Amino acid sequence: MRRYAPFVLLFAFTACGDTYTPGPLYQATSADCGTPVDADTFELPRGITVSATNVVSTSAEGIEIGVNYMLPRTTQLQFATRHFQVSQPKGALLENATVLSVYQRPTNGRAEIVEIVNGVPLALNAVGTSDHTQIRYRLLVKGKMPPRFDLTPPDVVIGGKRYLSRTYTYRWFEDKKSFGMCR
Repeated sequence: MRRYAPFVLLFAFTACGDTYTPGPLYQATSADCGTPVDADTFELPRGITVSATNVVSTSAEGIEIGVNYMLPRTTQLQFATRHFQVSQPKGALLENATVLSVYQRPTNGRAEIVEIVNGVPLALNAVGTSDHTQIRYRLLVKGKMPPRFDLTPPDVVIGGKRYLSRTYTYRWFEDKKSFGMCR
């Protein structure tokens, strides 16, 4: 039994390790990205999720998109980068989306506006009075957009480790005469 004790400890420690395996980092699964979707959720470690919505509204200024983070109680997320980037599909940066507002809301309470520092709060903290805390970003993508583009939220740091964010894909749907999220 004594000669197996080090192996038992080794297996016990490896079982406590980070078991997070990210899903696909690029949302579009087909070359034409022809399947419209209303929203898409990406799981991060510790039960944290990030989801992007379809285009919320279109105006003369540009298009608005929502990005939501859901944090379970006692979790924290820090941003490793400072911008929500809008780019050509898997390509060159077009612009950094403008953060119009940030709302924080415990799932059992009212929404509150969060102070914006240089466009993106540097850390998100779950409240202790609710099982989950939702933080919703309202983004503005300005100007004329190409027929297809990507939105990449900032990379995040959770528990001292950096994780990449999913890239969400949008395209112009001629039949709807509007932009929409696609796969």
